[in-house]
Amino acid sequence: MKVYTDKHARSGIDTPLPKLECFKNQFKNYEITISIPEYTSVCPRTGLPDFGTITICYLPDKWCVELKSLKMYIYAYRNLGIFYENAVNRILRDFVKASKPIQAVVTGEFNVRGGMKSVIEARYNSKSSPMK
Repeated sequence: MKVYTDKHARSGIDTPLPKLECFKNQFKNYEITISIPEYTSVCPRTGLPDFGTITICYLPDKWCVELKSLKMYIYAYRNLGIFYENAVNRILRDFVKASKPIQAVVTGEFNVRGGMKSVIEARYNSKSSPMK
């Protein structure tokens, strides 16, 4: 049996991915929810594909994420070796860095594998988070 290593654990966290582009927000006090039901990545330990749905819900401030750039960003995960937990947290990190929202939640709902289903959620709030 293979042993998990730090290389497995850190896999994909800092791999270059396509840039998330934004456009100037025209309104205030509304929420955007984006569902991406065709998320795919690769388990860094086994090399097997992982499938799931990524949902991004955010309160924009000055910027909104442009959807085509988000699609290309998410598609780049297709061949990336990264654990579920790291993928969800990395998506949040990159999303917040690009768009600087008031709040954001990224949820990854991953398909059953090995008899288990995982749901991972990462949150950001501009008033309480050190992530900027």
